[in-house]
Amino acid sequence: RSRALSIIRGFRHLINGTTAPGFEPVQRLFERQMRTLAEENAQLCVYHRGVKVVDLWCSRSHDPNFGADSLTNVFSSGKNLEAIAIASLVGRGLLTYETKICEVWPEYRGGGKEHTCVADLMRHEAGLATFDTAIAVDDLLPENIKANRLGSLIENQDQHFRSAAATRREYHAMTRGWIVNEVFRRVDPAGRTLGEYLAEEISGPLNADVVVGLNDAQLRRVSDITPLSIRRHILASFRPKIFGRKVLHNFFQLMARLLKVVLTARKNFSTSKPPIQNMRSVNFFNDERMRRGETPSANTHASARGLAQIAAAMAAGGQLGSVECLSRSAWDLLHKDPQPASMGGVLPTRFTQGGVDQFLPSPSGTPWFTRALNDGREGFYGWMGLGGSVFQWHPGAEIGFAFVPTSLHVIDLLNERGKLFQAAVLECINAQDG
Repeated sequence: RSRALSIIRGFRHLINGTTAPGFEPVQRLFERQMRTLAEENAQLCVYHRGVKVVDLWCSRSHDPNFGADSLTNVFSSGKNLEAIAIASLVGRGLLTYETKICEVWPEYRGGGKEHTCVADLMRHEAGLATFDTAIAVDDLLPENIKANRLGSLIENQDQHFRSAAATRREYHAMTRGWIVNEVFRRVDPAGRTLGEYLAEEISGPLNADVVVGLNDAQLRRVSDITPLSIRRHILASFRPKIFGRKVLHNFFQLMARLLKVVLTARKNFSTSKPPIQNMRSVNFFNDERMRRGETPSANTHASARGLAQIAAAMAAGGQLGSVECLSRSAWDLLHKDPQPASMGGVLPTRFTQGGVDQFLPSPSGTPWFTRALNDGREGFYGWMGLGGSVFQWHPGAEIGFAFVPTSLHVIDLLNERGKLFQAAVLECINAQDG
């Protein structure tokens, strides 16, 4: 039922893949975005009702090493895997979201940490958005995690809330994954790290290319991320869209988004040390030692195909084909009790007790920033990664969605270029169900 794409050449791009009948508008949008925007390599994969309906990939530079199964760092899209891992423990009766972390990790005390429950951590309300000490890269290797190198550092941190706004929700951009990993390995009967659990219980059974902590063979399949510089992004925003603007937003749209975040950040946040020793820029994540370590919140490597398989299972209540990623009861608890709160006084979020965000339609009169985040991805759950990746699922329409670019538009703060594909998929399905 799928239609093979012809190879399309021109503007230094090469697109391959398949689309099912009825999803041709998604294909055309992918072709247009890869032709006009500042992209290098990208993958897009979508499942509908358990069937793969979109499977596209592109290398504008004709990179012979990039294909549908190449691995790319998807940054915070990996936070969904943390949520699934904790939900698996809840589903087996080994943990609840109300459990105080110190009950399963006695040393997790002091500085207010003893009052933190699992749901607080998953909603980014643990008060540990940053640490006062930079992590050594080698401490993130699985064997050193099991030796409690990272755990002992976390035990010595005091809880602190930096935002002046009336919210405890502050983005634990990298730290949530480190803390979740410590909780998980203490509760898991086999004492596994999150990366080991993922390989054995999710990626392996699904045959999905999604990895936390790469081995030698996987390292050879990785495509580097290439950040689009802020200067280049801003300069590109001056060009009108009809003349081939290389970024999604014009200058005024871009400045409105940036000013909202920057002004709030200046009021609410203090300067902190880099989270990892010798980390100077996003390019640090291309370092081989970093890739081998486990930082689930910012260093998961995946293909869009792999992420879409997991998203398809999540869209169907936790199971894809014969592979059960989560029991139905665990799935229900993961998605339960979405609580609206502004993250850091900036981002309007609705994190469930299990740690995935819920995206809803925007009622009339909703502030534009909230609309920019939600409109086009209504009904989806999940999260997204720095600069572009999106890993989300839509239970109502049974959509598993993944977009994975190597070119990072780091000031596309709401990953809106990926959201355009989500909106196109929803439109195709609504037209079919019409």
